[in-house]
Amino acid sequence: MKTSVDKLSDTRVKLTVNVPFDELGAEIDQAYKAIAQQVQIPGFRRGKAPRQLIDARFGRGPLLEQVVNDMLPSRYEQAVEEHDLKPIGQPQIDITKIEDNDVVEFTAEVDVRPAIEVPDFSAISVTVPAIEIDDAAIDAEIDNLRSRFGELKETSRKLKKGDFAVIDLTAEIDGETIDEATTEGLSYEVGSGDLIEGLDAAIKGLKADDEAEFTATIEHGDHKGEEATVKVRVQQTKERTLPELDDDFAQMASEFDTVEELREGTKSQLEESKKSEQAVAIRDEVLKAALEQTSFELPQSVVDEQAHNQVHQLLGQLAHDENALAQLLEAQGTTREEFDAQTRSQAEESVRTQLFLDAVAEQEEPEVTQQELTDHILFTAQSYGMDPNQFVMQLQQSGQIANLFADVRRGKALAAAISRTTVTDSEGNSVDPNEYFGEVEDGADDAESAQDSES
Repeated sequence: MKTSVDKLSDTRVKLTVNVPFDELGAEIDQAYKAIAQQVQIPGFRRGKAPRQLIDARFGRGPLLEQVVNDMLPSRYEQAVEEHDLKPIGQPQIDITKIEDNDVVEFTAEVDVRPAIEVPDFSAISVTVPAIEIDDAAIDAEIDNLRSRFGELKETSRKLKKGDFAVIDLTAEIDGETIDEATTEGLSYEVGSGDLIEGLDAAIKGLKADDEAEFTATIEHGDHKGEEATVKVRVQQTKERTLPELDDDFAQMASEFDTVEELREGTKSQLEESKKSEQAVAIRDEVLKAALEQTSFELPQSVVDEQAHNQVHQLLGQLAHDENALAQLLEAQGTTREEFDAQTRSQAEESVRTQLFLDAVAEQEEPEVTQQELTDHILFTAQSYGMDPNQFVMQLQQSGQIANLFADVRRGKALAAAISRTTVTDSEGNSVDPNEYFGEVEDGADDAESAQDSES
């Protein structure tokens, strides 16, 4: 077999493969057997007709077609290995020559991973937010816990921030009521700012049965962008009362027996949370710095496919209704052109990150254990809310287990590289990245970190 490769671009090549017939003996034998099993020739049992009779009865066309179909996968893979290519996606194959009893020639155009020069991670320095936990942060966290056990009690006083009001809203434009901005009996937390701009200012200081009027811009629907007169009436005013912060509350709301233990436990939880945030910040900043030092061309067909899949996935959630997508984009204040541009930008960033991490993995050569792969599969199934066994079956049917294996490998490689960087927090203190990334045992967690940065 003779092969040659032509570089079409930094990310695409064209393979030309020339296979002599004397190397196709196994495929020819298999093709004759397959055809003999499919046809019935008088005087011969099925599968026993001689080759000469098959040729005479059906010609060489069906045989050659079967031979070519059988030989393509293995000869393509052989050519890829011979030229040490790293294909991305499926090849575009064309049969360029079939000369019976002489030669079969085909070409294969395929995207390949570009040459990527991985920077020296030991020369990378990043700064991340410092871990700060003060009494105010602990108090706030405990107050959040108390609020989950709080009660809403009706009041007769004026509304203030943090109170709750049951309100009626009516929006009008030129005397016409706007249905989508009109409601009754809505419970609203004063100061939350998550309903209509201007509402908080209008209802602060009101009491039950009071009314107010203000102007607001309609943000959704047919009247999006138009100014409306909004009338609000307060049906009820309520305040949240929190339980006393004492040992009884600590025992009821947590695993701790005293308030002091609750505060210490809360502090430890905040520290762990802040450490997780700092680890993510280190990962993101190091990856960002490394990518800034690396330049390579992206395979556009892979970017196209990724962008298409993102749009297709969103449309699938909308029952493939283009009108529903248009309405969703309008509600979000964006156009289809802006959405498509953003989707492509995200696809480019995802492909760029994945290709770079593949190059890092090739350099670091981390080993992935079966347990690490299993942990990652279980974690991913949980994130999708799927039964692990059902998820594994879907992975096997779609051939996606290799992709999850690659996720773990990328994560472990990135963790190993990060452990060599220099990290400083915002207060000027040195942070040891090995505390988070030095021991690369939990490949599932590290792989998740790397995967998050790709999406």
